[in-house]
Amino acid sequence: MKFLKLFIPGLLLFSNPILAQDTTVILENQSVMLKEVVVRNKLDYKTILQQIENDTSFYKAFRNLHVISFSSYNSIRMFNKDGSERASYKSETKQVRKNGCRTTEIISQKSTGDFFDKDSNYNYTTGEMYASLFFTKGKVCGENNIVAGRKFSTAGKSGTEKHKEQLKMLFFNPGKKIPGIPFIGNKLDLYDDDAHKLYNYQLDFVSYKGSFAYVFSITPKEDLGYFKKNDIVVDNMVTWFDYKTFDVLARNYSLSYKAGVYDFDVTMEVEMTNVGNLLVPQVMRYKGNFSAAFKKRERGEFTATLLNYSLK
Repeated sequence: MKFLKLFIPGLLLFSNPILAQDTTVILENQSVMLKEVVVRNKLDYKTILQQIENDTSFYKAFRNLHVISFSSYNSIRMFNKDGSERASYKSETKQVRKNGCRTTEIISQKSTGDFFDKDSNYNYTTGEMYASLFFTKGKVCGENNIVAGRKFSTAGKSGTEKHKEQLKMLFFNPGKKIPGIPFIGNKLDLYDDDAHKLYNYQLDFVSYKGSFAYVFSITPKEDLGYFKKNDIVVDNMVTWFDYKTFDVLARNYSLSYKAGVYDFDVTMEVEMTNVGNLLVPQVMRYKGNFSAAFKKRERGEFTATLLNYSLK
């Protein structure tokens, strides 16, 4: 049987099924599976795991979009229960940031079905969430990309606006507590003591797009009882971290929950890139099915492809 050898200065990665030796370690009463390559190379897993737990680069990458210019190809599709297309939106847009303000220019756009209402407002929460991530409404000024000390909050929002903000925080920044969401707000922290009773954690080290990355995976334990299964919100989350900077390179995750008054089933794939010294999203793919009290169920998907970034 052949060995697979990958070389990094001062590091040799082995992959041999016969000699493979995954190891479970206990850190602060919490167990983590270390893949064989991590164990054999005696990587400083304690520091690595601490960096991962404290990561803010994923959230900051989206905040960085507030301080740069970029173009975007946008595709949103909404579906009926039988899977047929109900409405859609495709466009090419350009965000221009100048003198501390940013605006969105529409290069081209096309919509079908009831994607917009008669007043050109979004008919779907999915479209509104997408727009809040990648479009501006008029001119927006005085923003920054600072995340230190910033907490998720719905202060000053109520009704539909509060609901949309909670969904956005839930879908686009998983693994963190979100205030105000009934039944599940405290079930979203993937690193507290309760979460470690529900999930398996695994650390690996792999080649990634010509470089190398730590891969951190979180999956529910298989032997959970009925009531503990009801505490699961994150069905799967895999994150690739740059092995030098610990910035998030990519993240794939699935979320689902049923709480009577609302439910959701969402999958996301996010790929990052660097613009100068800033980490920013490059591709985002979403597929979701969700409903809330007094709101129609939404089944949709979207892809955002960002390019032509500029720091000027």
